[in-house]
Amino acid sequence: MSFEISVSRRLGQGVIALDMAGGDGITALFGPSGAGKTSILNMVAGLLRPDRGRVAVAGRTLFDGDAGIDLAPERRGAGYVFQDGRLFPHRRVRANLLYGARLATPEARATGLDIALDEVVAFLGIGHLLDRWPRTLSGGEAQRVAIGRALLACPRFLLMDEPLASLDAARRDDIMAVIERVRDEFGLPTLYVSHDRAEVERLATRIVAMPQRDTA
Repeated sequence: MSFEISVSRRLGQGVIALDMAGGDGITALFGPSGAGKTSILNMVAGLLRPDRGRVAVAGRTLFDGDAGIDLAPERRGAGYVFQDGRLFPHRRVRANLLYGARLATPEARATGLDIALDEVVAFLGIGHLLDRWPRTLSGGEAQRVAIGRALLACPRFLLMDEPLASLDAARRDDIMAVIERVRDEFGLPTLYVSHDRAEVERLATRIVAMPQRDTA
């Protein structure tokens, strides 16, 4: 299985918990706001430590509370695409993309997706954007750049946190087509978060429903 996640974490007065295994392609975490979907992604990325449990991707253990394993985020091999893109406003598109490449460790280049800047630019069709500032980009253009930056980090797997949530209908369809191409052509295991049922039915290989979290 590509994703093996069995974790729990208390946040505030509630508990976020998930026990799942997902295969190749896109595994979608689907559920209402407040279910803890983004927190699960952050546990996989190493940005949030579970209270207990285990996280493994493609047979490689990233976190195991009982065994004392907790790899640093930069060693986990995740390419993270956020809902709002999170491009650096003081860097042009080219520099934002190259930041992803600088995140790639020698280990990542040897074991993850090793792809060059010009390949990513051609794949995403963003050559005309390289000298632009992030503030001048449309939402769809910004998400293409964010996806490119994640790919250039030489990831072993991708995490996508509602990457279509801030887009209008036309741009949503455009970026869904990009995500489908990434899924089909690069074959990276992907954990994808959304609260839109039609979106995950189109994109996902497997859908994992997350209920509203327990606040007991």
